[in-house]
Amino acid sequence: MDIFLYVFAALFSVINPLGTVPVFVGLTSDESPKERNKTSLLTGINVTVILIISFFAGTYLLKFFGISLNALLIAGGMIIVTSGFALLTGNFSKHKGMKNKRVKADLKDREKFSLTPLAIPMLAGPGSISLLITFQQEYTAWSAIAIILVAIVTVGLLVFLILRSAYLITKLLGASGINAISRIVGFIVISIGVEYITAAIVSIISKL
Repeated sequence: MDIFLYVFAALFSVINPLGTVPVFVGLTSDESPKERNKTSLLTGINVTVILIISFFAGTYLLKFFGISLNALLIAGGMIIVTSGFALLTGNFSKHKGMKNKRVKADLKDREKFSLTPLAIPMLAGPGSISLLITFQQEYTAWSAIAIILVAIVTVGLLVFLILRSAYLITKLLGASGINAISRIVGFIVISIGVEYITAAIVSIISKL
């Protein structure tokens, strides 16, 4: 349960599906409720698949490029910290690579729309991918791997439910409410990133 809560909280904070709600609402404004539900479902599935692939491919990527765990922790921590600052300053969409021209182009293809820009890079971005690669290095027991997979699927399910309820969330919280939540989550994300960087530095120093 401790592993599940830790992985789930870290992933959910870094992905921050609530921060994507205003973008989702804007992109699906001309869609029918049925089309919005389909888009939210495909986005949740895409995010889950991307995260699972990232988790299992992590070791091979590190070995192929000759990257140490400490280097990954520092690089991933820096990415996570910058994502947190983007949430705090209200530049999350810009930080995730959302450009107006690209959004307009993606709207022409509904199938691609659920994969990019929503799944990549808005939700399953470099921060969450590097986080999962780190988890794959830390937890090697099959029981822990199974728990992490359950946490990933749970996050994917919540992404679907939050996007499916995006219009209701927008009405209840409003832009200011979503912004306030994003800033709180941003602080948590920065803390996670700093923790990873600190752990890597302590590990390097201890080996000297």
